[in-house]
Amino acid sequence: MKNDNIVTEVTEGVQRIEIRRPEKKNALTVGMYAAMADALLQAETDRDVRVILFHGQADIFTSGNDIGDFLQNPANSEDSPVFQFLRALMHAKKPILAAVTGRAIGIGTTMLLHCDYVVAGESASFSLPFVNLALVPEAGSSLLLPLVVGQKRASELLLFGDKISAAEACDIGLINSVVADVDVGSHALAKARILAAKPRAALLATKSLLKRAIVPLVESAMIEEAHEFSDRLSSPEAKEVLSAFLEKRRPDAARLD
Repeated sequence: MKNDNIVTEVTEGVQRIEIRRPEKKNALTVGMYAAMADALLQAETDRDVRVILFHGQADIFTSGNDIGDFLQNPANSEDSPVFQFLRALMHAKKPILAAVTGRAIGIGTTMLLHCDYVVAGESASFSLPFVNLALVPEAGSSLLLPLVVGQKRASELLLFGDKISAAEACDIGLINSVVADVDVGSHALAKARILAAKPRAALLATKSLLKRAIVPLVESAMIEEAHEFSDRLSSPEAKEVLSAFLEKRRPDAARLD
């Protein structure tokens, strides 16, 4: 599915998937999720593609879901575009890299748990504000995040929803490396090209071996999250919090209990 806000290009074995909606802080719409899902599926069948690289713009990776679009097109089934994208990400056989500049909010952070290598700029930041929006985490992050950063830190990140810096994200293992903001794109592309030049079958087999035990568990977690997410989305507290977000006001505390 074509979408002007998702731009793809294949060069030297690397398929770049750019989130390009800077006027809305790269907030993701249903159409953008569908386009990213299609891009991943096409990359899997294209022999010219050896590695996949996600990136945004210099000052933003993605601010997460476009709340207005999200409320009009809720992710209330496992067949919704957002879950199609997450499944494509989870089952991708080819290495996936991400270059993060600016903020990575919500799914902008949880999607990184499915990437094989993530580099961020020094001024990048990460946050998981699901509870603050009266929602629950997605993308299998309720399982993957504790495995990556530990149970206590995962609880802190998901329950409080506070922003952390690129340096902190690297220290806890959420990302691989931090470089100067201006070097993020070139660093990520260099790493992608290194992988693209490696023996194809061995590269794919190694990724498969690394993921073989965890994929069924992540898939199960993702389904459970999807059901809970749908329930939370239709709850009075979520409707109040999300409406308040759109109306740029504080939520009514009496409606959050």
